[in-house]
Amino acid sequence: MTARQKLKELLALADIRINGDRPWDMLVHNDKLYGRILSGGSLALGEAYMDGWWDCDALDQFFQRVLKANLQNKIRKSPSLLLFMMQARLTNMQRKSKAFNIGKKHYDTGNTLFENMLDKNMNYSCGYWKDTSGLDQAQLNKMELICRKLMLKPGMKLLDIGCGWGTLAKYAAEKYKVKVLGITVSEKQAGYAKKLVKGLDVDILMEDYRNIKGIFDRIVSVGMIEHVGYKNYRTYFKKAASILKENGLFLLHTIGSNRSVRQTNPWTQKYIFPNSMLPSAQQLTSAYEGLFRMEDWHSFGPYYDKTLMAWHENFNKNREKIKSNYDERFRRMWNYYLLSSAGSFRAHDNQLWQIVFSKTGSQIDYESIR
Repeated sequence: MTARQKLKELLALADIRINGDRPWDMLVHNDKLYGRILSGGSLALGEAYMDGWWDCDALDQFFQRVLKANLQNKIRKSPSLLLFMMQARLTNMQRKSKAFNIGKKHYDTGNTLFENMLDKNMNYSCGYWKDTSGLDQAQLNKMELICRKLMLKPGMKLLDIGCGWGTLAKYAAEKYKVKVLGITVSEKQAGYAKKLVKGLDVDILMEDYRNIKGIFDRIVSVGMIEHVGYKNYRTYFKKAASILKENGLFLLHTIGSNRSVRQTNPWTQKYIFPNSMLPSAQQLTSAYEGLFRMEDWHSFGPYYDKTLMAWHENFNKNREKIKSNYDERFRRMWNYYLLSSAGSFRAHDNQLWQIVFSKTGSQIDYESIR
């Protein structure tokens, strides 16, 4: 059987045709593609797309079908992937000395890119699309939901672990009159955030979460634990518990995995989020046991599909404004990232959770908010 025939049979399991006429079909431009994918798996699939070896009119629909059919586990793992998996198991790829790598690799890609892709307030996490069809309002809804879940009151001290461009810190300080400390590992995020919150009771630091000192009434962390790594989950929760007041609340907003994994997709690792890892429910519950009590677990993964598709629309609508800084290969890479991610949520291969914790032994009477 030729490599083309083998890949054709594999894709057929997901109702995908080679050179078909449906939006999710694979359009092949280089006959070497078949062997490249079969020998290199998901990394080769993504790199070949970046190189222009294949196209697809609707990558989001392509990946929805690929993931639903579990095709990623039907291709033999290459030696390089096996080596990567072994490295992830044997070393702590998210240790303190590597804490700032993700900032340099991803978040420092350029504020211009994110200004032309995200909502007007620069939220780089899942919006809350209940009762709205617009990205800007969905992100305002998300920030309001977080603040209400945290039961913020004037004068409280709020720690924002992974504060991004400072939007949530600004929102909480302005609307709820709280004092905020925001931390990030991105130089460009920190610079942007400091300007954004000027005049408010907000401090922004470039710092690793393990180094934070002080005591806080509330802690929030949005889209940051995905960079912590399974070997550090317990350390992460211990740190949060040590700096949270006895009757405080901690809200964790995270993408979640249906499976407990020890490494990320190799293409994502190499090109988008180095040393990232999606936590599973089991990994999180084991890590916080004895430190926190889970008060609320809210799942709204389908909203991330909508958020990613809105980012994709903005990115391409504003292409002319940013193309001088990002070449064609970057454009293909970024579209691949956004649309493959959207497909993963549509296939329910990934989840989105907001979890509210109180400390073990606290006396807070908590009521879930939606």
